[in-house]
Amino acid sequence: MQDQLNRILEEAKAQLAKAATHAETEEIRVKVLGKKGELTQILRGMGKLSPEEKKTTGQLANKVRNEIETILNEKFEAVKAAAKEAQFKAEKIDVTEPGKPATIGVKHPLTITIEEISRVFMNMGFSIAEGPEVETVFNNFDALNAGPNHPARDMTDTFYITDDVLLRTQTSPVQVRTLMKQKPPIKVISPGRCFRCDTPDATHSPMFHQIEGLVVDEGITMADLKGTLDSFAKQLFGSKTKTKFRPHHFPFTEPSAEMDVSCFKCGGKGCRVCKGSGWIEILGCGMVHPNVLKVGGIDTEKYTGFALGMGVERVAMLKYGVDDIRLFYENDMRFINQFK
Repeated sequence: MQDQLNRILEEAKAQLAKAATHAETEEIRVKVLGKKGELTQILRGMGKLSPEEKKTTGQLANKVRNEIETILNEKFEAVKAAAKEAQFKAEKIDVTEPGKPATIGVKHPLTITIEEISRVFMNMGFSIAEGPEVETVFNNFDALNAGPNHPARDMTDTFYITDDVLLRTQTSPVQVRTLMKQKPPIKVISPGRCFRCDTPDATHSPMFHQIEGLVVDEGITMADLKGTLDSFAKQLFGSKTKTKFRPHHFPFTEPSAEMDVSCFKCGGKGCRVCKGSGWIEILGCGMVHPNVLKVGGIDTEKYTGFALGMGVERVAMLKYGVDDIRLFYENDMRFINQFK
């Protein structure tokens, strides 16, 4: 039996010396030290030996087992280290290989336009006011002097949530909120999204952006309105830009006007952009109606004001030569990347 123990030890050493993987090493461990292993079988058969043989064989068997376990542990560590080294080599990063270029995003043309317009007005002393996109019917229509029969109040023109709540059709409710919480002097612009029941086509969208302005103070006249907007047009479109005001009607201003700017493509000579007229309609404006001022509790005998409003998409389409409003919302990077 002692010869058998020595043979098991030598065979285990030889096999472990050849083992190259964790699986091969584990297979040898099970073969020698497992429940049905060679050394385990010998230890179980020691009960048939005499007391003297048990002592001698037991000592040798323990020595052989300890030696095999030591070699096994060393082998397990060795194959583990070898496997890790092989993994490191396989996953090695070639630092000399060119990296993947990072894609740098660009601002959306509508964002650029909003920032440009806002910057011009802020340079003239305006501050930015914001309000919720879900508004009350009162703030969106009644407070703006739009009577019950105004066509924009129709269900086919406006997104109603309830009878008294809707998605705002303009950013004018921000002006109403400003009038109700702030006392004159007031000088604000209100950029933001608006919503109307329009079928999408080249010039219409159910969601769009507006920038509106409001000035209220003592002694504000139509001359202040025209001077402000003329300065705005020159800063946005160029110093040679001319402005023209045409009479119009808006329920929340009186008198009201639409402002045209000389075509920045042809300089007023006439082209496809201005349809040969030399002028481009750019915004609506007027003196704030006394009924609107009264909503904010403002003394109409002491204070007057003017308001203005423009569509951001229209300005962007004219300025950048975009002929379809849907391009702004399709998120096609080929289109957006042109505005780097």
